[in-house]
Amino acid sequence: MAKPIALGLSMRYLGYHDAAWRHPEVDADASSSYAHFLHCAQQAERGMFDMVFFADGIGVRANDDPPGYLERSNRNVELEPLTLLSALAPMTKHIGLVTTASTTYNEPYHIARKFGSLDQISGGRAGWNVVTSWSQQEAWNFSRDAHLDYDTRYERAAEFVEVVTGLWDSWEQDAFLHDKASGRFYDPAKLHTLHHKGKHFAVRGPLSVKRTPQGRPIIVQAGAAEQGREIAAEYADVVYSSALEIGAARTYYNDLKARVAQRGRNPDHMKIMPALVAVIGRTKMEAEDKFATLNQLIDPVVGLGMIYNQMGDLSGYDVDGPVPEPVNAPVRSLAYKWWEKAKAENMTIRQLYTEHSGGGGYRLVGTAKDVADGIEEWTEGGACDGFNLTPTHLPHGIDDFVELLTPELQRRGMTRTAYVGKTLRENLGLPDYRSRWQREADLAAE
Repeated sequence: MAKPIALGLSMRYLGYHDAAWRHPEVDADASSSYAHFLHCAQQAERGMFDMVFFADGIGVRANDDPPGYLERSNRNVELEPLTLLSALAPMTKHIGLVTTASTTYNEPYHIARKFGSLDQISGGRAGWNVVTSWSQQEAWNFSRDAHLDYDTRYERAAEFVEVVTGLWDSWEQDAFLHDKASGRFYDPAKLHTLHHKGKHFAVRGPLSVKRTPQGRPIIVQAGAAEQGREIAAEYADVVYSSALEIGAARTYYNDLKARVAQRGRNPDHMKIMPALVAVIGRTKMEAEDKFATLNQLIDPVVGLGMIYNQMGDLSGYDVDGPVPEPVNAPVRSLAYKWWEKAKAENMTIRQLYTEHSGGGGYRLVGTAKDVADGIEEWTEGGACDGFNLTPTHLPHGIDDFVELLTPELQRRGMTRTAYVGKTLRENLGLPDYRSRWQREADLAAE
């Protein structure tokens, strides 16, 4: 019997296919609807997922290239995710509530306080996805003409996480006495003021949120860059990744697990979850028809916009003609890689943008058995510990998963039939969190 796998549902916008909002059964306004996200979260909980996840950006991160792209894209308005997750918390019981918060345009105390509060509100189900902001559009929203350079962003991020985790360790579990007879509200010996002074931050502390039900919220990291891997190896409980084939996924998995071990951490205590695009039907033909329906709805201007940053402006070419050799492409190496692939497979421009508009990640289109076979191949083949579902369109993607695939995964012993604990940490099979003060005491006692 296979071991249970970790499962997350990514719920941003209306799904990850570029034509999701145009699907005849999708509510085009649902990305601003609490009821929509509540349904998706409750469905994921019914399917025994570990967590729901919101990627987030603090701006409309796109240019109007080619002209007309922005007005045809649905990636422009959405709900602020921490507010939304706080509203979902009392309407769910078990599922983890994870979202992105940038280390570039926030302050550590804000993040520590907000996610600490979400962990209290949800009874121990909060998670913070650590990212750096990269887009020019976000910089313009925060009084900057340009975003921070690459190295500075990651240097700031590493110190940011150090400060946030230090603030989460402000109070010991039994610090609060609440002794009405003596008048003592807390034991000062069990309060740890941070007094952090570094290159980017000076934060005294302590945090005005007590130790959370999980000890601290789960830390998630999604960067594939060298600096991101280092932050993940030091701090992350969960890593989201993106790989299209098992070889690349296994290489990434082995590299990151080795980095974790080098830091004295147990590699099993970090779950690596690649993106999964699963299109499921009762027959393979039904699944293929579902995917084809979405592909036929891709507006050519949107398709060209999705490959603009890699291939440059192709709007002057026939989309049903061959892919031209890149000229003045922003990233020449990547552009030529795609061009060589297009030549080798005799692809048209339409076929090229369709390939890249179906949602990023490992794609499986077929019956529940087909998709379960693919999931099992990766998890048993040392490529991942589970998956972060990035559905083509919502709520259909999670509805189909729970109705068709969850029973097959349960039959194979690959996912739970009941939640094992009250917190996200427990359901992920992670050990109890020990603060830096507890770890220091452990070392002193040795």
